[in-house]
Amino acid sequence: MANQSSPYPILCASFNQDNSGFAISTKDGFKIIDSNTGRLCYDRAVGAFIIVEMLYSSSLLAIVGAGEQPSLSPRRLCFFNTTTGAPLREMNFLTSILAVRLNRKRLVVVLQEKTYIYDSNSLSMLDTIDTVPNLKGLCAFSPSLEGCFLALPASTAKGAVLVYNVMELQLHCEIDAHRSPLAAIALSSNGKYIATASEQGTIIRIHLVSEATKSYSFRRGTCSSTIFSLSFAPSLQLPDILVATSSSGSVHIFSLGFETNQRTKKSGSFLGSILPCSVNDALDPAHHHVLHNAVSAGVRSYAVVRKVDNVADSSSSEIASCRAIISLIAYNGYFQEYAFTLNSQNESTWSLEREFNLVAVISGNAETS
Repeated sequence: MANQSSPYPILCASFNQDNSGFAISTKDGFKIIDSNTGRLCYDRAVGAFIIVEMLYSSSLLAIVGAGEQPSLSPRRLCFFNTTTGAPLREMNFLTSILAVRLNRKRLVVVLQEKTYIYDSNSLSMLDTIDTVPNLKGLCAFSPSLEGCFLALPASTAKGAVLVYNVMELQLHCEIDAHRSPLAAIALSSNGKYIATASEQGTIIRIHLVSEATKSYSFRRGTCSSTIFSLSFAPSLQLPDILVATSSSGSVHIFSLGFETNQRTKKSGSFLGSILPCSVNDALDPAHHHVLHNAVSAGVRSYAVVRKVDNVADSSSSEIASCRAIISLIAYNGYFQEYAFTLNSQNESTWSLEREFNLVAVISGNAETS
């Protein structure tokens, strides 16, 4: 989520693999913040960075400079230890690094027309993927070792996505998701689902990765809008909800869990439990919940689902409601956390739990407003 030419104080923002912490960069340096408490965990003021990626809650960071000084070249990937405050190793590339993703086994480095796969421990190169021009460094990565996939744009003319098995080092499939080029991609943490949005920004589509088949289509709106981020809930089974942010300033939630339960009543088969009963069902606005004006229109934002709790009905085994915690970073410098509640009648409520200024976070717990 790097934005080197951003007019706002936040240059990049990224959550770690389990959303328990996040990193932000400004023109002065970068910060690591605990998602649960808002506590500043690490702060380094050494210049501007366009990429800061965490490896869970470990002391290892993968960082790329913004190029404002020779030591912070955008073509150099540095592995940094926050415990010692020293770099561990550097890797240099011929062109600017646009995205970095990693887990405990694999490291992915995305350039404009090439993507490199490395072993995370030895840093030995395992594969090189030649890609279509990927000016924005668009990619998605599922960190689970059992379903570790990488998604990249497969076309500059339409919304096709290439899905690559990072552990087996082979192409898994190619999905034609949209008529227009891709603007956002997300993989569920277990690698089962992929969500896509095109530059039109009106339709969000979700495909089952194993079958490369469409499972859901959700209409975000009728007017074109830039989708800034997509993120699945951290569910071990089905992703209960998908959250999206857009240039309209709204946060969108698309609920999957309750619809899946309703379909299971109609069909006992596996496919019947995940596929829409009809196209009209998939596009039903009842599956779509919006928080308007979460941030100012046009301000880049990034939201994740940090936690989902399902509450069962005391008189039956069915889920009565779910409560999700949504964390949102706005590039104008603010962190917001919302509690989203959805009951079995598809009635939803939003509650702002906390908000603080990311740039002003110095030490201790962040002040909420």
